Amino acid sequence: MDHSPADRVLDSVADGVFTVDAEWRITSFNRAAEAITGMSREEVLGRSCREVFRSSACDCVCGLRRAIANGTQVLMRAIYIHDAGGERVPVCISASILRDEDGNFIGGVQSFRDLTLIESVRQDIPEHCLGLPGIVGHSPAMQRIADLVPIVAESDSTVLIEGESGTGKELVARALHELSSRRCRPLVAVSCGAIPDTLLESELFGYRAGAFTDARRDKPGKFELADGGTLFLDEIGEVSPALQVRLLRVLQERVVEPLGGTRSVPVDVRIVAATNRRLAELTEGGGFRPDLYYRLNVVRIHLPPLRERREDIPLLVDAMLSELNGGRDAPLEGVSPDAMRVLLEHRFPGNVRELRNILEHASVMCREGVVLPEHLPEELGGHRPPSGATTDPVELLQRELIARALERHHGNRKEAARELGMHVTTLWRQARRLGLVLPESDGRRRRR
Repeated sequence: MDHSPADRVLDSVADGVFTVDAEWRITSFNRAAEAITGMSREEVLGRSCREVFRSSACDCVCGLRRAIANGTQVLMRAIYIHDAGGERVPVCISASILRDEDGNFIGGVQSFRDLTLIESVRQDIPEHCLGLPGIVGHSPAMQRIADLVPIVAESDSTVLIEGESGTGKELVARALHELSSRRCRPLVAVSCGAIPDTLLESELFGYRAGAFTDARRDKPGKFELADGGTLFLDEIGEVSPALQVRLLRVLQERVVEPLGGTRSVPVDVRIVAATNRRLAELTEGGGFRPDLYYRLNVVRIHLPPLRERREDIPLLVDAMLSELNGGRDAPLEGVSPDAMRVLLEHRFPGNVRELRNILEHASVMCREGVVLPEHLPEELGGHRPPSGATTDPVELLQRELIARALERHHGNRKEAARELGMHVTTLWRQARRLGLVLPESDGRRRRR
């Protein structure tokens, strides 16, 4: 089949490209599109693009339909299409509409990039990372978060992440973005507590030239920069009441008004907010607007402090040492049992961030081999266990696991044993051996 000059130009493009007419029939289909879909142009020309690609996006997030509705280009949207064999193929699409000289719609052009390799790399994550980029652990609390995040990522709902400083709130926000259909667009992070309120307003909403003395040219705000992607608002509890009003309007109407501007700018942004404060209590005390709190608290994710998931400490230590070893000539081989005991008994007021700093300190002090207690910061190295207490790190961890399981099940030994994968008698013996005092009641309700 002879190809036109236009077809030969499209064939030189690395991304898949096709065009449609006003009836959504495919009018051109380049060589890269053939390779990605496994379909030849002869098979698809004249057919409806919906029939060819069989994508769920055809109903709700079709790039061309969005371009028509918004009157602008659609750039880098992640969706799935189906190839000739019926297999789902992850792609990133961009779309533009075609108009005649009078401005009438006559068709559209859409490009798509194969993301199969990126998807396979994303799935090739170590088991201890829970399938979430950068998040390590196997405790029940972290498993629950690992199950929740992919579900939440599929929606565009606003998310509120609560947790103490250093628990990894930004990592969860990044995981939500990376697992979402917005991953090809920007993730923009703003630390609301680190920017003075007078500057935060212009940072978020931008300004127009002449809005104030030094405003010599337009500057887009973070909302505009995150258009099509995710905006992460860290330390949202520190925002002033006046700015809370403006944030509420953005969440309600999905438009921003730059300082000095004369018209509103529509934005398509998924909001993920985080705080180390309890917003519900702050709201009750009058420190945070209730209407904004309810807008933010659509889906809530609570990150537990490290002291409540000590069973994750050995995994975190391994992951962090692997990272630190990347910049060393002589890699560290691990942490000695005595050093691990010190870490397992520490309260970690700074949570995971504090553990990372402790291990970085140890990597500086320890030239080679394993990390010993003397390589840890001085305030940790001088810690001594209570008289008669076990010092074996494995036993310490076993003791902590049993205690936490009993606490979660309100003293019910049978349920705690089931969670730990052991017989209730074994749990009783292990607890006695490790010096753990069991509750007088076993937590079960007895019939009278």
